[in-house]
Amino acid sequence: MPEFVLPEVIDDFLFTYQNLVYSLGIHGLLALSMYVVLAVGQLSLGQAAFMGLGAYASALLTLKLGWSLPAALAGAMLIPAAAALIIGSPTLRLSGVYLALATIGLGEVQRLAFVNSDFTGGALGLSGIPTKAGLVSIYGSLLVALVLLVLVARSKIGRAMEAMREDELAAGALGINLPAYKLGALVASAMLAGLAGGLNAHVSSFISPNDYGFDAAVTILSFALLGGLGSPFAPILGAVILTLLPEVLRSLANYRGLVSGSIIVIAVMFMPRGLLIWRMGRIGVSSRRPS
Repeated sequence: MPEFVLPEVIDDFLFTYQNLVYSLGIHGLLALSMYVVLAVGQLSLGQAAFMGLGAYASALLTLKLGWSLPAALAGAMLIPAAAALIIGSPTLRLSGVYLALATIGLGEVQRLAFVNSDFTGGALGLSGIPTKAGLVSIYGSLLVALVLLVLVARSKIGRAMEAMREDELAAGALGINLPAYKLGALVASAMLAGLAGGLNAHVSSFISPNDYGFDAAVTILSFALLGGLGSPFAPILGAVILTLLPEVLRSLANYRGLVSGSIIVIAVMFMPRGLLIWRMGRIGVSSRRPS
């Protein structure tokens, strides 16, 4: 059979904008990781920390042990999931801004641990990571995650999550196991963020502890707030817009944090439902913001 070759125009486009195309898919995964916790009414900002944990885990598994990309990505999902299980019980007793502050604090503790550890390369980070990930692994992962979230949202689990977001006390009175759903959402969010981190590490070949700090956490939150929570597609839309914005307005590329923060304020004040308010049957969650 003749080998399939991309048209020259598409091939040139991918060569020129390869990093941007990869970032769109990875940021889409991060947006979904935020969507999962917001879907149960929890304002967790630990996604950047889970992303960093997945990135370092997959990079070390590849560099130190020579694992293949699929095995390293599996580790990038399982290790953040284990961390979420450990921290879930104490942190999920909090809610609203207190949960957000607690998860930000955990992220900073992790960042400092990476900075001060020779095993993880210290403040200089890790370099020489094999660039094994590509379009298939990134967008294949995004598609699988999106399909799974759509199926879950259409199921009994999705209806329970929507009930929790609408009114947690009423949902508990109906017999919904609130701690189990909250912990499950946190673990799923950690796995998605860890997968995004593993893919990012294997397309950039270099990672640094500062890549997964407070600025990254705010950016990930802004994906969901801008796109909305009407369906799993909405935060992906927000991720696409915010990823393309610095490319369109290159003069703002050095002010990503400021732009993301401004968008959060504007979204909360003037677009409480986000840009994409369309709901597909039972797929969407309520547009009400977490308290």
